[in-house]
Amino acid sequence: MSAGNSGSITFSKILRNIVLILFMVVFASIAYNFRNRESATESALMTDATDSTSFRGVFIRSEQVVSYSGNGVVSYSVPDGGRLGTGSVIAQVYQTDEQIINNREVEKLTNELAILNKIQNPGTLESAQPSELSADIEEAYRNIIYSRDTRDYEAIGDAMDDLLVLLSTYQIVTHEEVDFSARVTDITSRLTQLRSTTIAPTEILTSESSAYFVSYCDGYEETLTKENIDSLTIDQLKEISNNKDDSANIVGKLIDGYEWYLAGIVDNSKKTYVPGDKVSLHFESTAELFDAEVVSVRDEGDPSESIIVVSCKQFNYDLVQHRCEEVDLVKGSYTGLKVPREAIRFLPMEEEVVDEETGITSIVTKNYKGVYILEGEQVEFKKLDVIYEGSDYVLSDVHEEDSSYLALYDDIMLEGGDSNG
Repeated sequence: MSAGNSGSITFSKILRNIVLILFMVVFASIAYNFRNRESATESALMTDATDSTSFRGVFIRSEQVVSYSGNGVVSYSVPDGGRLGTGSVIAQVYQTDEQIINNREVEKLTNELAILNKIQNPGTLESAQPSELSADIEEAYRNIIYSRDTRDYEAIGDAMDDLLVLLSTYQIVTHEEVDFSARVTDITSRLTQLRSTTIAPTEILTSESSAYFVSYCDGYEETLTKENIDSLTIDQLKEISNNKDDSANIVGKLIDGYEWYLAGIVDNSKKTYVPGDKVSLHFESTAELFDAEVVSVRDEGDPSESIIVVSCKQFNYDLVQHRCEEVDLVKGSYTGLKVPREAIRFLPMEEEVVDEETGITSIVTKNYKGVYILEGEQVEFKKLDVIYEGSDYVLSDVHEEDSSYLALYDDIMLEGGDSNG
């Protein structure tokens, strides 16, 4: 091999190596820039946010203690959270437990006998049609499910009785072998026997007004009242707990459910809450959301510990089971484009403004809050319409008809652009 050929081969190898090195440098540069761009931008995506504060709430209600002599055994006529009308029986007092058991059996058998008589009523059977009964059975079943979901336990019992009547009637009209005569005879005989040993209660307790009933007291009934709300202190609220009064003569209490209050301690140093604010309450004990209004917000010198009082007119069974409960005070729910705070910038922009009275057009400069985005290889400024502020992000409303505002899926620059944000 000649020296010239050897030199040509060596030069070709060197040239090839140089090209390979340059290719690797370019590839590394592209990969680096790609990764850097990915890490320096964030897509604008729709996000939900809730403006809420969690605190330990104290229920303040109009409550009336119900008591009796303390002699005998109490038989309740209404469940916890049950509604009473004026003159309704709250409870009856008997000398022994056996008398209460006797009365409960009489009540149960009387109800069963009424159902059986209704099933066998000739009028019911003559008007019953299988197709209509099937539809009524489905409706009764739906009522049971609905009452279960709403925790209306009294309604569940009524719906189950209706379902039993419908199912039994369906069996009879479809000529299935069903005969309740023997059961009716047995129940009638048993009721006669039980009623012969029935003894009248020694005390009957009735409601003086329309109210809800709870079968316990906690000792705060006389102190936590509407009249005392303005005098409550932070220390007092912190000391209140879920107690039960074990006094022998306590039957329970009546609660006026038309309006009640919730008091708690919140950080209001940013003046988040003011009297008149419409809010919602979400308690741990129930999935239901309750509409409420802020009545007062006051502190004892430190706004980071402020006493907030809200009023509410909605009521249910769960709300009478505690004196204190963890609650979320929801001021609003928002949906918008999520923007990291670090990406927010401000840009002066000139705009034409028309005076409504004179019609004269003038140019004014406004300082707009916004972000820089990457549109291909171009950097553009997009305005923000902030509807919610979180700790490290904000939500911007969507303006589909105005391209000057941030839009869904825009690539928000976290660095670069104008740095005066």
